[in-house]
Amino acid sequence: MPLARRITPSRRCLRAALAWLAAGLVAGAVSSQDRRAAAGGDMPEAEFHMARLAYNTRGGCAGSRGWCNDWWAIDYPLAEIHILPAIERMTRIEVSEDSRHVQLGEERLFDYPWLFMQQVGRGGWQPTAREAERLREYLLRGGFLVVDDFHGEYEWQVFQSTIRAVLPGRPIVDIPDDDMLMNILFSLDNRTQIPGERHLGWQRMEGPPHWRGIYDERGNLIVAINHNIDMGDAWEHADDPRYPAPMTATAYRFGVNYVIYAMTH
Repeated sequence: MPLARRITPSRRCLRAALAWLAAGLVAGAVSSQDRRAAAGGDMPEAEFHMARLAYNTRGGCAGSRGWCNDWWAIDYPLAEIHILPAIERMTRIEVSEDSRHVQLGEERLFDYPWLFMQQVGRGGWQPTAREAERLREYLLRGGFLVVDDFHGEYEWQVFQSTIRAVLPGRPIVDIPDDDMLMNILFSLDNRTQIPGERHLGWQRMEGPPHWRGIYDERGNLIVAINHNIDMGDAWEHADDPRYPAPMTATAYRFGVNYVIYAMTH
């Protein structure tokens, strides 16, 4: 039995409608990018660009299979090499071949509906007051942040104290099963813990999985939090015969749901 079931035939119309809506919404963002390109910004390559949040990190050489990156780019570029074609295959969205790496101080931040951030604990994510303000503005204007691949209570405390400075007064809650995010294309009713490649052998998971989130005052999910979960590793190791294929399939489904939600909510 699959870990997360595909949409039933009764949901196919919803899938088509959401894909059409996503394309329409992104067309507006692309038009904005065209204007920015004329002024010297990045020229859009597709309807959807995955954006990684590039933040100042401390120490370390993150990555595997010969890659040595800053912590914010731990699974780059192999995660993108696998997940981006999967998004295009499972939806009608034209997807760029690579991600954009964006800092909070850049104006182009607001061109991207989905912002992906990793390793906030080991990377020591500590935005300045101005950066926190910019991220708050991005989220309240409709942006969607996914935080992935951080583990244990210490790293949770690092993230919790920092996100409170970004969104003061907004509680962190468990994402309910009936949330749109969990059903927008794939029904993600089986939330099996997604391990990192290192967790398959020498290192155990540091606690149970938590899919948590932060909602705005209108009830829109604006931050999705994967704690004790390594979705990025499941993307990165999709072609690794040692990594369990069902885990990659689950991680792909979460990724696709995140993207469609970001473009339609």
